Amino acid sequence: MFNFLKRLDLPTKADALPGRSTPLPTAERHFVNGRPLQGPYPEGMKQALFGLGCFWGAERKFWQMEDGIWVTAVGYAAGITPNPTYEEVCSGLTGHNEVVLVVYDPAKVSYEALLKTFWENHDPTQGMRQGNDVGTQYRSGIYVFDEDQRRSAEASKQAYAEALASRGYGPVTTEILAAPPFYFAEDYHQQYLAKNPGGYCGLGGTGVSCQIGTGIAAA
Repeated sequence: MFNFLKRLDLPTKADALPGRSTPLPTAERHFVNGRPLQGPYPEGMKQALFGLGCFWGAERKFWQMEDGIWVTAVGYAAGITPNPTYEEVCSGLTGHNEVVLVVYDPAKVSYEALLKTFWENHDPTQGMRQGNDVGTQYRSGIYVFDEDQRRSAEASKQAYAEALASRGYGPVTTEILAAPPFYFAEDYHQQYLAKNPGGYCGLGGTGVSCQIGTGIAAA
């Protein structure tokens, strides 16, 4: 991705860009599996929302799980500006994070398995950056839709922080918040690395295993 401005502090409401009242146009269907990107999703599906750096590579990690994953999409969340553009998010003046929406079947894949993918595919100790990608939109975040997700997220954070500390890593900076409004990113960002197989992916895990998500559990 691109570092337009390397702002490392979140804007206030007074500083934030105004945005717009209407959603940005985006893809109708998932480029990989052809399913409706924005729903409606089948009955029984659940949603998860994660920020773990550049959303191009992050989204691919989840659609590659395949079994139990209905659809994935990239977008912006946890900021202030309504319906932001990519350029606005990169300015650091929206407060948004680059995030991946995962729609999944809890009968086939557990929320804990999604958390395992989340933790193992980035370095959650880096604050407002991920590798060479610097800025508030690259922060580590888990955005939960219910109390069960919150409990699982908090427990996994504590356990993974201990595992990382034992390997010499610093404190985990991942934010865990109630799921905020999700704004779908522009069409060209959706499933970007399927459309551009040689495209940029700045994700890199720590190599430390997260010991959760090995079976089906309450989602």
